[in-house]
This record gives sequence, structure tokens and C-alpha cells, in this order.
Amino acid sequence: MPAEETTTTSLLTPYREIERAEWARAAAGMAQPLSEKEIVQLRGLGDRLDVDEVRDVYLPLSRLLSLYANATKRLGVDTSGFLGEPDTTTPFVVAVAGSVAVGKSTIARLLRELMSRWPGTPRVELVTTDGFLFPNAELERRGLMSRKGFPESYDRRALIRFLTQVKSGASEVRAPFYSHMRYDIVPDASVVVRRPDVVIVEGLNVLQPPASPNDVAVSELFDFAVYVDAEPEHIARWFVERFLALRRGAFANPTSYFNVFAHLSDEEAVETAMKYWDEINMPNLVENVMPTRHRATLILQKGPEHAVDRVFLRKL
Repeated sequence: MPAEETTTTSLLTPYREIERAEWARAAAGMAQPLSEKEIVQLRGLGDRLDVDEVRDVYLPLSRLLSLYANATKRLGVDTSGFLGEPDTTTPFVVAVAGSVAVGKSTIARLLRELMSRWPGTPRVELVTTDGFLFPNAELERRGLMSRKGFPESYDRRALIRFLTQVKSGASEVRAPFYSHMRYDIVPDASVVVRRPDVVIVEGLNVLQPPASPNDVAVSELFDFAVYVDAEPEHIARWFVERFLALRRGAFANPTSYFNVFAHLSDEEAVETAMKYWDEINMPNLVENVMPTRHRATLILQKGPEHAVDRVFLRKL
């Protein structure tokens, strides 16, 4: 293949690649709606989220999402008018996907707070797919406890049913509640969604393709999908750092499922964390999570220090 043709082919991509400094310019003149204290409260263990990161990366992202949500709402109104029907516009659904320990939970919480500040999207709800994991008893019955977090450990039908109800405009929809302290679904507890402007759905495998050609993919029910990306070796380090932080904090709670790890030495804790990473989280990342990256509308690419250094935005 001639060099000129190779160069042209390499430029054929459905994404715009935007360096952080260029992306940050989109926030020029925007007021910072969150205080430093609020940002610290939103930050997850191991994250290095600060005021600069919020201003440069997530403030413009929240504005873009608000523009998409408002444009979708207008299209819904116009479509209803075209059909001579009452407006039946339903919530705008945003997915946040990525590996364990990559920071997607923090990003989802942050986007909920930022998007709720924009005039067109004051009511924003957040649901995590952890609530759609099968209960531990069911995972044990199926022999899947060691595969918890893999696609087969989720009640995919329940998740699709939940999202279908949201996108159908149901007045109230309930999602199961997952306790990270108990490491299990909490019976009779739920997260209630009542027709907000935006629903953010955060989880490992939310961009998975359908299980079979006749099935509906969860991703078909999203209006916008964000994938949080980083090199696996960086994520592995963040995973170990988070495990050590949890051992010093949440794991020390006597009611925690993970209390058994609280008394490990530093060396034992690192060894245990790497065992979980090598045997569970890394295979899941490589086999199931990373292959869905191309299904995202926008990719946030993080560098070794947990900060976003470039953005990939799908072309319209």
C-alpha cells in the first residue's frame, strides 16, 4: 500500500481526538459550580480529582451532555408534534463504563452534580449496575462467585427491563440496591427513579453487545455512552492502592464482608490484591470491558496519575 494511502486510511476514524488543553478551552468563561470541599466529598478512594480536573475535563463534558439531552428533548417534542400526539419525551440516559478502579464511579457522581446545575437538566438520577448482580446465593448456586463482575454474573434481563421502563416513560421505576459493605444485594431495598431529566447508569459491562442476535443490547437503550480508559498496568496499580486504602478503612468495619483483610500486613495485602487483579479483574477487563470501548460516544483517556490527558468524541 502506498505511503500516502496508508496515511489517509489511518485518519479514517469515527472519533475526534482532542488534547486536554484544547478540550479545556470549551469551558472558558464557565463558572465553576462546585467548591473544593464538594469535589473532595465526591472523590473516590485513590482518585486524584481536583478543582483543575473538574474545570478542564468534567465541566465541559457536563455541558456537552446537557446540550445532547436538550437536543434530544427538542427532537422528541418535534416528533410528537409531527405525529399529532402529546409530548412523550422520556429521560436522557447516559452510560459510564470502564474497568474496576479506573474512577468511573467518581465520574458518574460528579456528572450527576454538574449536570443538575445546567438549566435544561435539573433532575439527574444515578443508578449503578451493581444492583443488577445476581444475589450471592444465586451466584453460589450457579458456580459464579469467582466470576462476580463478569457479564454472566448480572441479571441482564432485569437491567434491560429497568431501562426499558425508564425509556418508556414510566412514572416510577425501581432498581435493586447493592451494599458494598455486605458485598451483596440488600433484600427489599431499592433505588427509585421518578421520571428525571437524566439517568446516569454506571457499570463495568454496560456497553456489552447482545448475548445472542435475537436479544436486545443494554447499550441500545443509552442516548450517550462514556468510556473511561487507561493502560492496564496503571489500572492494576490503582486497584492495589485502593485495596490498601480500603484495608485501612472500610475493611476494618467488623460488619464488612471484607473484614478478613483488615489485619493483613502490607506485603500480604499487596499480594492478595494482585491475586484478585490477575485472576479476576484483568481477565474481565481484557475479555469483556476493553472490547466495548468502541461502542462509546466519548472516551476519556487517563494517564498514569489518574488525570485525563485526552478525549475522543464520536463524530456526528
